[in-house]
Order: sequence, then structure tokens, then C-alpha cells
Amino acid sequence: MTEAMEARRARLMGPNVPTFYRSPVHIVRGQGVWLWDAEGKRYLDCYNNVAHVGHCHPRVVAAIAQQAAVLNTHTRYHHDLVLDYIERLTATLGHGISQAIMVCTGSEANDLALRMAQAVTGKTGIIATDATYHGNTAAVSQLSTRRPPIGGRAPHVRLVPSPETLAPLGGSAEAQPAAFAVHVAAAIGELEAAGFGFSGLMLCPVFANEGLPEVGPGFLDPVVEVVRKAGGLILCDEVQPGFGRVGSQFWGHDWLGFAPDVVTVGKPMANGHPVAACLARPEVMAAFRDAFGYFNTFGGNPVSAAACLATLQVIEEEGLQAKGAATSAYLLERLRSLRHGRIANVRGVGMFFGLEFGGENAGDFAADLVEDMVARGFLLNRIGRNGATLKIRPPMVFGRAEADLLADALQTALDAV
Repeated sequence: MTEAMEARRARLMGPNVPTFYRSPVHIVRGQGVWLWDAEGKRYLDCYNNVAHVGHCHPRVVAAIAQQAAVLNTHTRYHHDLVLDYIERLTATLGHGISQAIMVCTGSEANDLALRMAQAVTGKTGIIATDATYHGNTAAVSQLSTRRPPIGGRAPHVRLVPSPETLAPLGGSAEAQPAAFAVHVAAAIGELEAAGFGFSGLMLCPVFANEGLPEVGPGFLDPVVEVVRKAGGLILCDEVQPGFGRVGSQFWGHDWLGFAPDVVTVGKPMANGHPVAACLARPEVMAAFRDAFGYFNTFGGNPVSAAACLATLQVIEEEGLQAKGAATSAYLLERLRSLRHGRIANVRGVGMFFGLEFGGENAGDFAADLVEDMVARGFLLNRIGRNGATLKIRPPMVFGRAEADLLADALQTALDAV
């Protein structure tokens, strides 16, 4: 069955279409924290932030179906739902961020963020870290480090060393914030000298793809000072940490303690319905609107807005932020109790965890462990510069019972490798 599916995908979608896992999983159904494959095998989803409030949440499903039966159009006509949602969403944000452009993917949102920085500053130079991912458009793929662009990276882009846990910049955790800022300042100097100028710094506030390094409130303060002095914008990619995942705060930037100029959101905001947004202060939005004639046919449509509203209501009314914080503390304790000679560090921020391995070929070890866990019915993955960190990022409805299942299975798998 899997071979037939793979052959059909290649025939219809072309070669090298990415899949998770060496033996791809053929998922046919989901509910809450569980997924089932075509053979009826059940998997505990320990990875999927797209289904933020749980797979197929009935309130989100009902909202989509009900609105689809009434109207679906776009923002060149007036309709209330998109405005209702933007009001509700921006009410969770501070720092003067009160306006939004609704789009369909996080890639689009980040692409807009880059253009907002250009519109405000009149400059094109952009900085990101050297182990990140911000999407698939031609512009943001220049920042993403999975594969270098054909012809090399654009000359107006600079990638700076990302924060690390086992090998921190500057040689220690205490020195790392200042050392990170030194690299950003040097990149700004290069962009100015090259004639591009500096428009902004784009980052994820938990440095998720970089491996979820051990940073904390105040870490970015030296960088913020450097960026502000240079007249650039801070573009905050909240696709992974946003909507209560960090536990103590609704947004990753508030947890880390800095004020962004632009915030981008995506996957979790409608529980899997294809929605994203770029949010900004009014003066930033006005600069963008004046500089670019932008319209998105599907962005802000009533069905997507209904899905977004329902998801936000579920987060609030089911107390998922508080539940996630409680589960986080418990699961982090369980993960730190795991025993294996190659475990180098265990860390977590809210419902987001990294289990980093050391030693020779640590990335290969982590990859083998992921495959072993999939065979046992647990979906997770790996992150970091060399892929040596297990990435555990479950739906927010993940609870203590599921935490025990995961931790017990991980110890069994570690004992077997």
C-alpha cells in the first residue's frame, strides 16, 4: 500500500516530495491528540502545532461548515467576520499592534513583513539566523537555511550565528546575549557598507528551528538596542510559539520580553484551516499600504475568519493556555528523568520541548530514535543545526496521561538503541 502511494505521489506530484519519516505514515483520521493510519494503527501526535486545539475540534469544524453554507467571498466586499477576528486577535497583543493583513500561509505573512520593513525604512537589507526557516516564497526562502538558493544567497541578506545551548555564542550562557548582538551589529554594518542599508531583523522568539536553545526573558535586550539604534524593524515570526504555547504568556515575544514592530502568525490560528496574518502598528501598516498595492483573494475570507474565531474561543474558553502550562511542567520533569548516556540537554518553553543528544553522529542517533518512536506509535521529529534535538510540540490539548505515555515510550526506545 505504501509503495503504491509513493509511486502515485511521484507520478502526480513529481520527484522528491517531502514526507515525514523513512516509512511515510498514511494518515486517514484524526481526533484530539490522536491520528490513525490506513491500517487502523493509532499514533499519539507529539509534534503537530497546526492542530493547535486538537485534530478536528468539533467547534472549529462546525464554524467552518456553518459559514461555508452561508457565504464565502473576500475583503474587496465588506463583511464583519474578518473585522471581528482582527479585533479579537489584536486585543491579545500589546506594543501598539492593532492592524492586520489576513493571508493564507505563514510564508506569505513573512513575505509581507519583509516588505513592511522595506516600506518603513526605504532600505532592503535583512538579517536572520543561520539555522532558521521562515517559509517558501522567493523572498523568505533567502532567509531559510534548509537548502541554499540557486545562484547563492542574495547580497542584501545576512545570516548571523544562532543562539546555542551546548556551544553558546561568546563561550557561555551569560555571554551569549551580548555576543549575539555583536553578530547582528556586524551584519548591519556590512549591509550599510554594501549600500543596501538595514531594514529589519526577522526571528522566532523561541528560536524554534534553531533547536529551541536555552534563552529567557531579557535575552534579546542587547539586540533590540542595536536594531533600534540602526533604525531597523524587528519582525517576529510567531507561527510556532504563538497562541499560548509558551504557557506563561500568549505570545513568544512577551515571554522573551521585547516589543516587535511586526508579528506574523499562521498554522495554529485556525487549527489547520489555511490561514495566516501579518500584524503591525498603524504607522507600519500605512507605510506598507502606501508603498505596495497588495490584495489577497483568499486572505480574510469569511470561512477562514470563522475558523480563526472559533479557534481563539476554544483556547480561551477551554483554558488551554493554563492547561498547557501545567502539562508543560509535568512533561518537562518526566523528560528530565529519562536516562541515556547520549542525552546532553533537556529543555522546554511551555508546550514546546527539546531533547538534545551529544556525541559522534548525534543527528543520526536522533533520526534513528524518531523512526523507532514512529514504529511505536508516537509522532515527533528533530530540529537544530545538525538535527540532534528531538522536537516535541504537541497540540495544546495534550495532557498528563499523554505525557506519561510519551515519556515511558521514550525511555523504552532509548533502552533499545
